[in-house]
Amino acid sequence: MMLQDPTTATPVASAAGTSNAEAFNNIGFGHMWSTFMAGDNYVGFMVFITLCIFMSGSLYYMMINIFRNARLHSRSDKVIRTFWDTPNAQDAIQFMEQQPKSEPFSKIALDCAEAAAHHQRNEGGRLTGALNRSEFIDRSLRQAVARESENLENGLTVLATVGSTAPFVGLLGTVWGIYHALISIGQSGESSIGAVAGPVGEALIMTALGLFVAIPAVLGYNFFVRRNRVTNSQFDAFAHDLHDFFATGSRVGDIAR
Repeated sequence: MMLQDPTTATPVASAAGTSNAEAFNNIGFGHMWSTFMAGDNYVGFMVFITLCIFMSGSLYYMMINIFRNARLHSRSDKVIRTFWDTPNAQDAIQFMEQQPKSEPFSKIALDCAEAAAHHQRNEGGRLTGALNRSEFIDRSLRQAVARESENLENGLTVLATVGSTAPFVGLLGTVWGIYHALISIGQSGESSIGAVAGPVGEALIMTALGLFVAIPAVLGYNFFVRRNRVTNSQFDAFAHDLHDFFATGSRVGDIAR
């Protein structure tokens, strides 16, 4: 029985360990980026750029919606309360005119007031014959609420698109990375980890990037849809009160002063 010389076994094991370590180093992002810069992976580079654009777009619209919702909900109660607490209708309208253009409740109130004034100016004409005061104000309020509700949805289409398509874009990068791994096996004639580590690492990174982009977009979309549903309910309640006030002179439940 022949015993293996330990002096010859150690270098072989050391070389194998070094080879495996180098292979695992090729799995990282640095190796993938080097293939992009070398022009060896155009499809992977386009997938990476697409995911970066998706991420930038979703973050941009998430920030816009966060600031818009925070500003809206910080001012809405004060605007509505001040409008109804103002004893004079002209002073209340003047207060609404002083609000920022981005404030939706003031714009709904001003549209309603303008519709009521327009109907009053044309009383006795063809307009009042076609629509009475209540119907004319109701139509104006519906248009104003629909406009402000549409403004609330700005950017949600982008978030929904990113959330639904980013995983598939990442999957495209994954498939392409596996394809590169198969090419490496065919070129080298061996299925060692050194031959497939880089492409497989690229595939895993693309999968992770796709999920990393999609998950925040989906969460943000669901959050803002919920917030917009609450805001739309406030729009409807405020519009009903405005309709009662400008059509009859007082809100339902108001105590005569």
